[in-house]
Amino acid sequence: MKFIYSSIINSLLESKSSKQNIRLLFRFLLLLGVMVTSYSVVFHFLMAAEGREYSWITGFYWTLVVMTTLGLGDITFAGDLGKAFSILVLLSGVVFLLVLLPFTFIKFFFAPWMAAESRRRTPNELGADTRDHVIITSYDAITAALIEKLRVYKRDYIVIVENLDRATELYNKDVRVAIGNIDDPETYQKMRINQSSLVVATNSDEVNTNIAFTVRELNENVSIITTADSPHSLDILSMAGSSRVLRLTDIMARSFAGWILGGDFRANIIGHFDDLLIAEAPVIDTPLIGKNLIESNLRDRIGVTVVGIWERGKFKIPTPDTVINRNNVLIFAGTEEQISTYNDVFSLYQILRHAGDPVIIIGGGRVGKATSERLRERDIPHIIVEKNPRRVADGDNYVLGDAADLDTLKKAWIEKAPAVLITSHDDALNIYLTKYCRSLRSDVQIISRSNLDRNVSTLHRAGADFVISYPWLGANAIFNFLTKKNVLLLVEGLDIFQVPVPKNLVGLTLAQSRIRWETGCTVIALKKDGGLSINPNPHLPIKEHTEMFLIGTYEAERQFLRTFG
Repeated sequence: MKFIYSSIINSLLESKSSKQNIRLLFRFLLLLGVMVTSYSVVFHFLMAAEGREYSWITGFYWTLVVMTTLGLGDITFAGDLGKAFSILVLLSGVVFLLVLLPFTFIKFFFAPWMAAESRRRTPNELGADTRDHVIITSYDAITAALIEKLRVYKRDYIVIVENLDRATELYNKDVRVAIGNIDDPETYQKMRINQSSLVVATNSDEVNTNIAFTVRELNENVSIITTADSPHSLDILSMAGSSRVLRLTDIMARSFAGWILGGDFRANIIGHFDDLLIAEAPVIDTPLIGKNLIESNLRDRIGVTVVGIWERGKFKIPTPDTVINRNNVLIFAGTEEQISTYNDVFSLYQILRHAGDPVIIIGGGRVGKATSERLRERDIPHIIVEKNPRRVADGDNYVLGDAADLDTLKKAWIEKAPAVLITSHDDALNIYLTKYCRSLRSDVQIISRSNLDRNVSTLHRAGADFVISYPWLGANAIFNFLTKKNVLLLVEGLDIFQVPVPKNLVGLTLAQSRIRWETGCTVIALKKDGGLSINPNPHLPIKEHTEMFLIGTYEAERQFLRTFG
């Protein structure tokens, strides 16, 4: 309540118009007081004229009862003069107490408080002690995912919003916002641009260019990361001052190309930390099917350690007794030599089964075409299904038609295709096509695109083996740039991340730490004094000043940070 009163007082005293309103308020209250007193005096004399005596307190009581239209009826006049006076008091009470008083309260008390609350929720300037924060110029699916990541790692941020209603809406969603124009240098000065760690611009290419120019004019050193829809904008944004330009179409295309079953089926390297390589490989048509991890003998025979298994969109932390199924994709860690050995042993089985069978890409838009280019670089045969003739280019790898039509899919060799990539920007269409393709082929690999986080689980239920989330790809790339660490997003919701060993784990062995059981994360490597221990011995104590590499789902990562700090 103390804050509310102070907010009202401050808002009332902040301008000349407010001071004038206060004077009018006092005049109104004075007039109301004079009116009540006068009516009470007249009541006393009129009752005396009728031969009745009442106290002065009773006179005030009667006046307020009549003016507020309560009309208790316990005190009434007998003569016409008294009744006419009662009508006058009643009408003036309706005007002054039931109309003007509420209006006065709203204008001079409630409205200033609401305005003060809005200014508190959506400031137009940050405090002088604000530093190392991220300035975000747009709230969209990408930055919403980024904010979730920043919260987990306790990084400060601010979203600049130009519209007060939009700012209030975001505040109610627990998003930290500030009011300002994203093309105004004064806005960034008020956002403490010289003390910030990063500016994130995910607007249109033209607006991002303006933002980069504006920010760079104020500060030559602050990092600026922008997104680009057009390939022609990459150089322009760089020249405008952007430190890093993200073309999410290419990032998504690389993800599609990296996760498909096709071509030579060799293990696909999806990330690395120094000498530690992270790779994934499908097990379809290999002798690994039906064996558990102990029987597979991968660690002793090849040297790689399986750190995770994907099965129809579900990530599992494997145990020695985990059985490898036909639809599994193994995620393992090892050296370049070890992964090369894996390829020499297992890729031949898959080549014999699927040699020459094309991968189907549904959608010939920007993501579909970019994915086609990545597959062409790997010499993986593929066919693009597109119903818009203007998107169909010359070549024999296009099928013109609706992917929801069975005849169209048959022309694209749906009976033999090892994988179907659904790249549309429409989530509802992607869910429909995922379900349709799964009903046609229970054994085909389906990778679908998601443009909204809430549709990821729906796509998995529809039959997608993997869902590539547009927001999380962008958010993870921005977060990696911010932290300067390789936090690798394998697929939606699954990260490999690097953290210093928490103090409460120093001296314990991995087996004693119970990290996997308490958080769901798996330690895949330890780094100490520049030396990297891949697949560390679980019975050796963890030393101080060690970097730890872990793999886990997004929730497992959050649980690790909550549990161990």
